[in-house]
Amino acid sequence: MLNLIGTYECKADAKGRLMVPAPLKKQLAPAMTQGFVIKRAVFQPCLELYPMDEWNRLMEKMNKLNRFNRKNVDFIRRFTAGVKTVELDATGRLNVPKDLASFAGISKDVVVSSAINIVEIWDKTKYEQAIDDAADDFADLAEDVMGDRDEQDGIS
Repeated sequence: MLNLIGTYECKADAKGRLMVPAPLKKQLAPAMTQGFVIKRAVFQPCLELYPMDEWNRLMEKMNKLNRFNRKNVDFIRRFTAGVKTVELDATGRLNVPKDLASFAGISKDVVVSSAINIVEIWDKTKYEQAIDDAADDFADLAEDVMGDRDEQDGIS
């Protein structure tokens, strides 16, 4: 399982390709041969880049959903809408499909940010706005998400 680290700024060219920053490309090297899946994020106006192994693990979980449950079928359909397989080219560029770039509002200035085992791809302005919007609520969010943990080692 990958544990990716870092947030990087880069630029998309006129064809929608972005050069993956070298430190991130180095971390993604073990996943390069199998390729990636890119999709719309569920909660934010950004894209998510999954190494194929991570995507396959997620699909194993989703495949256990009962498809005779309407909510499950609707969820699967919406979650996988617009999903595409992608690879980095020989120069380390990622070609972001036009429909997905449009969804995320990606045109030129881009932020790629690690999210544990996947990479989020953002329009720079939208990323900065999302971070600014979350700043006031982060302490409360951290307490809600991590504060009721039973482990004594904690995260700090």
